[in-house]
Amino acid sequence: MLVYEGVKSGFINDVNLNLIVDKIYSKYKMFFGKTSDSQLNSWKNSMQYVRNVLDDDEIPNNSGVAIEFNIPTTSKRIDFILSGKDSKKNDSVIIIELKQWEKVEAIEGKDGLVSTYTGGAVREVAHPSYQAMSYANLIKDFNETVELENINLYPCAFLHNYDLTDADPINSQQYQEYIKEAPMFGSKDFLKLRKFIKKYITEGDDRKLLYKIENGKIRPSKRLQDSLGKMLKGNREFNMIDEQKVIYEDAIGLAIDTMAKQSKNVLVVQGGPGTGKSVLAINLLVELTKRNLTCFYVTKNSAPRSVFSSKLKGDFRTTYINNLFQGSGNFTQAEPNEVNCLLVDEAHRLNAKSGMFHNKGENQVKEIINASNFLVFFIDENQKVTLQDIGTVDVIKNYARELNAGVKVVELESQFRCNGSDGYLSWLDNILDIRKTANFEFTDFDYDFKVVEDPNELRRLIEEKNKINNKSRLVAGYCWNWISTGKNNADVYDINIPEYNFKISWNLGNSSTWAIDDNSVKEAGCIHTCQGLEFDYVGVIIGDDLRYENGSIVTDYTKRAKTDQSLKGINKLMKSNPDEANKLADQIIKNTYRTLMTRGMKGCYVYCTNKELNNYLKEKSIKIEER
Repeated sequence: MLVYEGVKSGFINDVNLNLIVDKIYSKYKMFFGKTSDSQLNSWKNSMQYVRNVLDDDEIPNNSGVAIEFNIPTTSKRIDFILSGKDSKKNDSVIIIELKQWEKVEAIEGKDGLVSTYTGGAVREVAHPSYQAMSYANLIKDFNETVELENINLYPCAFLHNYDLTDADPINSQQYQEYIKEAPMFGSKDFLKLRKFIKKYITEGDDRKLLYKIENGKIRPSKRLQDSLGKMLKGNREFNMIDEQKVIYEDAIGLAIDTMAKQSKNVLVVQGGPGTGKSVLAINLLVELTKRNLTCFYVTKNSAPRSVFSSKLKGDFRTTYINNLFQGSGNFTQAEPNEVNCLLVDEAHRLNAKSGMFHNKGENQVKEIINASNFLVFFIDENQKVTLQDIGTVDVIKNYARELNAGVKVVELESQFRCNGSDGYLSWLDNILDIRKTANFEFTDFDYDFKVVEDPNELRRLIEEKNKINNKSRLVAGYCWNWISTGKNNADVYDINIPEYNFKISWNLGNSSTWAIDDNSVKEAGCIHTCQGLEFDYVGVIIGDDLRYENGSIVTDYTKRAKTDQSLKGINKLMKSNPDEANKLADQIIKNTYRTLMTRGMKGCYVYCTNKELNNYLKEKSIKIEER
């Protein structure tokens, strides 16, 4: 997705006539909504500097120009792109990361990070060369056309307000690896940047390469469960960018410092679905283990652990796998600080008591903090889906202080699921009445969302997508009793929608690995078999526990299946505190569907048993220009 697209001569003309910001913003609003005055001023200032650099007769007038290029399947945008051919007729694309910084401090011990004033405060951020390089690598990772057609990418950074010298901290030796990959230019380096551009672009392409990059074939998205084995062997499978990189380095530094001082520290990482929490957790697991620290990956939900274990069989010993991936109830008897590091994924799913009958231990959050010197909790409070889920930032903070642990809370924002669309997630929160957002309308999210009238059509769509790579699944809200459990009989159906002659069973085979089993597309998964995992496409059956009545989204916990344990205890609470009970039930039902509807990396298809809700979602998912 390109916010601004043209050729060099047109870009210079737009800047000269003071039209550039208006042209950028008019399209930006269509895709991303409104922005701040500071962003508008940033465009105005930066584009003037870039215009001055490009004002050279040896840079072809018909070189392609793109501004704010949205990297496929992510929420990241590249500031400026120039395209053309070099002297040997090779396709060349120059990626320019623009910065308005004026002063930077180096950060010792944290790879690829610097400290500077940005966003109203002094912050630790990715070095401009690292950022430009990582964005180029993202394009290579996701855009198959770039590799197949030998399109060369040349990243660089332009700090147009910065008086850059060789002795400057931003140029120190620790960053040279990244500066070599993505050269950096300051306020007095116009001629050097021009020389860099002219080295790779001697002939214009009339923006043909921009079209290829924007419309190129996208590689199948990497899924954590498929890349885990390579990651544990030390391969870099995912490029960490921006705040991911900052949090990763922060965690490594904090872990080393904690062990050196034999202290106790807790890092809380907040982030919505698809922000890379699990990827960050596994990267930390690999690096901390490499540094000879005892480190475990912990989740309450068994499905991710079982899928990970299944994927790793044959490459690693079973005992190693079982030790590496731990359940959240394994620490009720742990001695203080008996483990160096614990990485707690899906921390919102932690329970108070442990064990099958919830009769062991005192509190999982407290027990996990007690068991380790250094802990990272990855959390999204909007993914709490049962009454037993007690994991919140406040609960973690309170137990950390009780156990004399330092606490730091950080947030992941970059989006890597739902085709990188923050807009879709915001729209979903708004449409499900979870929180009010700016996305009242379904705009160009570049995400395949569809509402269907017939559950058989939903099944057909998902089965068709699943033929590609076995990475698409049907899921449903827990509104149908699990009568097939233990029977393993394909003729026993749990979900029955008779008016459409639609029948399907909950996962009959191995619930733990339903997400990757060969024939499980014929079965429906639920929140417990898919939370913490991801698919290419997901088909969601929304049951009668979510309806649309009198212009509002309505939840009804009484429509949940009797075999569902998510709301166990709600009737008792309803008698003693009906307001609290209704509030909790409403939150859990909405969170459940939000979680299900964000499992798909490329698309989500929906069928609702409530016709009014089906019509409402269909109406709200029609793009404005199509109405």
